[in-house]
Amino acid sequence: MRVLIDGDGSPVKDTAIETALQYQMKIVVVTSIDHYSLKEYPEAVSFVYVDKGNDAADYKIIALIKAGDILITQDYGLASLALPKDVTVLHQLGKEYTAETIGQLLEQRYFSAKIRKSGGRTKGPKPFTKEDREQFRLKLIEVIEREAQKEM
Repeated sequence: MRVLIDGDGSPVKDTAIETALQYQMKIVVVTSIDHYSLKEYPEAVSFVYVDKGNDAADYKIIALIKAGDILITQDYGLASLALPKDVTVLHQLGKEYTAETIGQLLEQRYFSAKIRKSGGRTKGPKPFTKEDREQFRLKLIEVIEREAQKEM
């Protein structure tokens, strides 16, 4: 079991890394070369850099992910592609994507895009808070412990 992070713009990347390391897990951060960093990370953390471009990180994540992994992303489309691979997918707000909820989320995204395309306005996301970060951290712990129980 590994944690894969859709690293482009993820406000919980460091929280996810710190939490997963407490459980001696391997972490893979997939991100655009635009986000290249010289920051040093522990050996259990690896970075996979992809070219610029729409969905390049998503395609790489789908190629890398395996059953039992945990994926962290705010991208509904990526979540919908990962769920059939028997992975757990978490949003940065600590919500777990499921086969039951992903259809509604994709539909919501589609209708919001239609409104914007026709000149309308939709609400953007609320600012990310310390409470959001803590809710995410607690959910990640819950998922790691739940998935570890399945492996036993």
